Amino acid sequence: MNPSKMVRGISTAFALFLLLVCSLQAQSPVASTPAIEKKVDEMLAKLSLEEKIDLIGGVDGMYIREEPAIGLPRLKMSDGPVGVRTWGPATAFTAGIGLAASWDPELAKRVGKSLGEDARARGVNFLLGPGVNIYRAPMNGRNFEYFGEDPYLGSRMVVGYVEGVQSKGVVATVKHFALNNQEWDRHNVSSDADERTIREIYLPVFEAAVREGHAGAVMNSYNLINGVHATQNNWLNNVVLKKEWGFEGVLMSDWGSTYDGVAAANGGLDLEMPNADFMNRKALLPAIKQGQVSVATIDDKVRRILRTALQFGFMDRPQEDLRFSKYNQAARQVALDEARESIVLLKNETAVLPLDAKKIHSIAVIGPEAWPEVTGGGGSSTVTPYTAVSLLEALGKREGLQVLYAPGIPSVSQLINETNFQDDVKAEAFTDGSLTNATTISKQERLNDWKAGDWVPPGTPQSYRYTADFVPPRGGKYLFLTVAAGEDSYTLYVQGKPLIQESRSEGQAPRFAEIALTAGQRISLRVDYVVRAAKPRFGLGIRAVDELVSEDAKKIAAHADATVICVGFDPWWESEGFDRPYALPFGQEALIREVSAANKNTIVILTAGGEVSTANWLAGVPALLHNWYSGQEGGTAVAEILFGDRSPEGRLPISFARSWEQNPVHDNYYAPPAAPGESPHVKYAEGVFLGYRYYTSGKEKPLFPFGYGLTYTKFAFRDLNVAPATTIDGTVSVAFVIANRGEKAGTDVAQLYVGDPSAKVKRPAKELKGFQKVRLEPGEERQITLNLDKRAFSYWDEAIHGWKVDPGRFTVFVGDSSEYTPLAGEIIFK
Repeated sequence: MNPSKMVRGISTAFALFLLLVCSLQAQSPVASTPAIEKKVDEMLAKLSLEEKIDLIGGVDGMYIREEPAIGLPRLKMSDGPVGVRTWGPATAFTAGIGLAASWDPELAKRVGKSLGEDARARGVNFLLGPGVNIYRAPMNGRNFEYFGEDPYLGSRMVVGYVEGVQSKGVVATVKHFALNNQEWDRHNVSSDADERTIREIYLPVFEAAVREGHAGAVMNSYNLINGVHATQNNWLNNVVLKKEWGFEGVLMSDWGSTYDGVAAANGGLDLEMPNADFMNRKALLPAIKQGQVSVATIDDKVRRILRTALQFGFMDRPQEDLRFSKYNQAARQVALDEARESIVLLKNETAVLPLDAKKIHSIAVIGPEAWPEVTGGGGSSTVTPYTAVSLLEALGKREGLQVLYAPGIPSVSQLINETNFQDDVKAEAFTDGSLTNATTISKQERLNDWKAGDWVPPGTPQSYRYTADFVPPRGGKYLFLTVAAGEDSYTLYVQGKPLIQESRSEGQAPRFAEIALTAGQRISLRVDYVVRAAKPRFGLGIRAVDELVSEDAKKIAAHADATVICVGFDPWWESEGFDRPYALPFGQEALIREVSAANKNTIVILTAGGEVSTANWLAGVPALLHNWYSGQEGGTAVAEILFGDRSPEGRLPISFARSWEQNPVHDNYYAPPAAPGESPHVKYAEGVFLGYRYYTSGKEKPLFPFGYGLTYTKFAFRDLNVAPATTIDGTVSVAFVIANRGEKAGTDVAQLYVGDPSAKVKRPAKELKGFQKVRLEPGEERQITLNLDKRAFSYWDEAIHGWKVDPGRFTVFVGDSSEYTPLAGEIIFK
């Protein structure tokens, strides 16, 4: 080949490479400029009032409508926040709480970039994530999507996530704004809190996403805030978000969270999704004519949509970018790294972990979460990956290791389908919605109409009454399990007394109870059931409690060199739309007790969006790993940690209580009954003393503290040096040394807390204000410097409606959990 032609060819290829790189980099949004605002004005002028109103209502479930006259394309959305869910298979990342457990903002940015790439591969303009609501109580069905209990940790994670997503030319939508801390009755419940609590605990992560991350969109929540729905809350949306924080993007509703078109329009909502059920011509044109809503208000909403489209380049390029593969192998590596960093080792008595491959030749893998891989919780965040690696599969790939497997306990479907009644079940159907005047009477062998994942379209409410007899073959405790779906409601009566009741709500998990029965004694059963779908979907299962754990599980546990028990929840137990139980699902506690009794080398792997009840089983197991929901690569990551290929890196982003009763939210989580037509009110009576802020300020200690996590090495802190600012508006520099004193490489998270004992108001003893993740080789040490600004020492003063620092003494704490802070120093502000 001619050398000059070769040079020209290389130059051309290099130029094309640079063009590709520049074009990819140019996808990041730009700040608004006079030129952009002028363009918005020109586009707005071409629209009629009717067209403007049409534009602020979504279409076809996941789109902002197109406006060809002004060059606005149809803008596509996708559910998130742990994967691009809506448009087919995609990378399933670790759940948000697991990402927070990594304490790694740079990892959050990598995850965001991968999500952005997956979105571009599918032509998605708006990713509906991240979710950033605060973990208030463990039962909240969407805790797994969020970043834990601490606003500072969440704020650092969200900035990286948002910047990563938007660097790929995709709008990150921060949700759910705000105080959406329970799924129970979420459309009707009012979250009632004072302004200080709201500002210090529940808004900072949103504020960081907007002010630092420059998020292009925010999504309102379903709930009311101090009696006013979020989508029509003027203080929240107009005063705080748009005026104080300077948010210029699009404020959209959650799907079906708009309840009044005029109130929402005036309350700051810019876009009603998925359809214009309330903010439409029928509601708004008369309101404008009567002076209830101004044209300027409508114009501002349209401006925000057009401005965002221009800033992100949606009018200059197709959003679908085939340079990004739908089968994203680079994202798969990010998902693996995320799973590796998220898993928290909570207990490791007698140094059971890591397992010694020279001694452990067989391992029993037992439990409902061992296979298939449970990548995430349920609801709109559910992602179907192209492939997902379970722990069973990952361990099965290890050379020289014999892997034995048993589910250990029956599934819900098995328990239902294997329940036999004395005679057939009598089924009476009532089409008038009550339990009078049965229209049909039939018989069936079992109550097994429920099927996991079988979505049934809504129908006319119908009532059913099932009656049957059950004769226990022997005496003892029996488990009764009931399950329906959606908004169905029912009551199970045993011998005429109610045993299990499910009231009407948006969704539900299976319910169960145990009662003692006498061998051979016939008991009567009745189920009164209201189905709000096109067909019944109720199931009832009964089994002796001592028969729940399979003999196979106990036998292989006794035979193996070590046992891993995989327990926790899945999308049918922990999901959007309802709250989950605090205790583990049926049979799992017994599984842990019986299997761990058969093998002293037992490790429990917990899959859940937060803490669970451990009182009945934790003392009997030497090791506990919290897996959260670790996405499609979770099995690989757990297997690596079990055998010491990697040391665990995760640290708790929550406080793990000893019991639900110990939680400061216990007495104020579920609202007292409300009068007909009134909203139930949940009072946030704990105020700012949530999670570790409560435990470090009182005498109670949690089971595992916030920030806690074990490794396979030991870390030490020394040489604290605090360089105070000369004025209260300056920067305080905190330096210290962290050292790896063990024999293995490992990772720790150095955490900096601030206390204000001389404040004029009651403040928590410790509040997280800085952290840094550190990886060290054996014997290695590193000096860390963290800087604190004025906000780190401030509290919200309701009298001045602003942040305030009281002069006096402050304490700086350094360590690696909220309870372990061996270094302490003082600062005095005059």
